[in-house]
Amino acid sequence: MHITPWEVRGEVNYDEIIKEFGVELITDDIIERLKKYTNNIHVLLRRKIFFAHREFEDWLDSFEKGIKVILYTGRGPSGYTHLGHLIPWIFTKYLQDVFKADLYFQVTDDEKFLIHPEMSMEDIENFTNDNILDIIAVGFDPERTKIFTNLNYKEIYRIAVRIARHITFSTAKATFGFTESSNIGIIFFPAMQAAPCFLYQILEGKDAHVLIPCAIDQEPYWRISRDVAPKLRFRKPAGIYSKFIPGLGANGKMSTSHPETCIFLKDSPEDVKRKIWNAFTGGQPTLKEQKEKGGNPNICVVYWYLYFYFEDDDKKVEEIYNECIIGKRICGECKELLTKKIIEFLIEHQKRREKAKDMVEKYLLKD
Repeated sequence: MHITPWEVRGEVNYDEIIKEFGVELITDDIIERLKKYTNNIHVLLRRKIFFAHREFEDWLDSFEKGIKVILYTGRGPSGYTHLGHLIPWIFTKYLQDVFKADLYFQVTDDEKFLIHPEMSMEDIENFTNDNILDIIAVGFDPERTKIFTNLNYKEIYRIAVRIARHITFSTAKATFGFTESSNIGIIFFPAMQAAPCFLYQILEGKDAHVLIPCAIDQEPYWRISRDVAPKLRFRKPAGIYSKFIPGLGANGKMSTSHPETCIFLKDSPEDVKRKIWNAFTGGQPTLKEQKEKGGNPNICVVYWYLYFYFEDDDKKVEEIYNECIIGKRICGECKELLTKKIIEFLIEHQKRREKAKDMVEKYLLKD
């Protein structure tokens, strides 16, 4: 297993990640506590897709004390948006709705230019503009949400410089695995990604407590941010972390560089059907064997997509699991169900995406 903010290789062991990163599991007690604020515990939390955190309870304490709470998440625009990118955004919107929190959404166009030598600045700009439509289509509150790109919002660099002064190269190298061949731009970049942790405090001159919902591979950035926060006289940011949505192949997360492992938000119904029907499952080689021996939903991508997001009914998910194991359910049934649900989801998203074209200026944060 190899996990950095830029690369995930091998079979992911979340127990090992917990130990390596020093984060804590989301407990049932935390979920019970959230019921004080909402009757709707999001499926991504109920099923522990968001499974780990760092001082999330402290952030809740701040909310209860009347301290301003802020959300911060982001997107690196190296390609078109897929479902794996969407999971943290959907959960971030849920948190925004529950806590009426302001959100800063960083688009790291600089990072993607630095780590993708095959891509031109124009490529990055095109993906940035395209991805922003998907971000807006999630439905974030336009009165509480500010989207910015690092290359176009100069204030973020001013904050990053203040952060960078407190990060040594040895710390950055140990945290991110930089080598002699790493370009100097990407070595500086962690300061850019840390900067939004303190953006509200600097812009408004007020105290705030920031929570970062993101995939677990981004956690090293927030360790740096937390180390620097006291030196800048700000609160340490909290984090809440998701598992990776699996790719459609036998292993690994969704990856833009392997298009057939992904469901892109721009995919047509025909694309979705082809990809789902070619997806890796835990079924037996033949229908006869499936009915006799049952399948293995634990390794089935189709089952996990239903579990992650596309089947909200907990009893239905349990029924699918049990019927698969005893051979009562065949792979085609689940593929048909998932295909239908994803197509319906994408049709609605694409409608909102089209409307987003007229809303971009309302969301953008500019100098």
